[in-house]
Amino acid sequence: MTQLSHFDSSGQAHMVNVAEKTDTHRVAIASGVIQMAPETLAHIRQGDAKKGDVIGIARIAAIQSAKKTSDLIPLCHPLMLSRVAVHFETIESPPSVRCTATVEVTGKTGVEMEALTAVSVGLLTIYDMCKAIDRAMTLTDIQLLEKHGGKSGSFVRP
Repeated sequence: MTQLSHFDSSGQAHMVNVAEKTDTHRVAIASGVIQMAPETLAHIRQGDAKKGDVIGIARIAAIQSAKKTSDLIPLCHPLMLSRVAVHFETIESPPSVRCTATVEVTGKTGVEMEALTAVSVGLLTIYDMCKAIDRAMTLTDIQLLEKHGGKSGSFVRP
């Protein structure tokens, strides 16, 4: 079994030393879903939710959170991201919105956490903006779909 990299030989949490790693192009893609009542989805699609353009604001929140991941996840390295692309898709049945985030960097460490954070905050923003009409919304299936680059190579979810 591979040793967890965020613990030293004494079992203490630490930030992984990436100084000796070479810079490579790295990409991560993550996705997640927020399920909701049909009426909530209709408000999102029509753009008449009380707080404004739900998808547009969720996209900005997702991008901003990817850039701030190291402020939120204690042992993440701060990264100079080269790209954050966020896509939202409305789904009729079951009524839901899927968020997919693609994050890229050329650096010493990957961007999986940035992609997962973008998806999570994007979906949480939809919840925040629509909670007045639907408190039963559920975030689900937040997952890494792909990652490329670095020493460990590629991962593609089967």
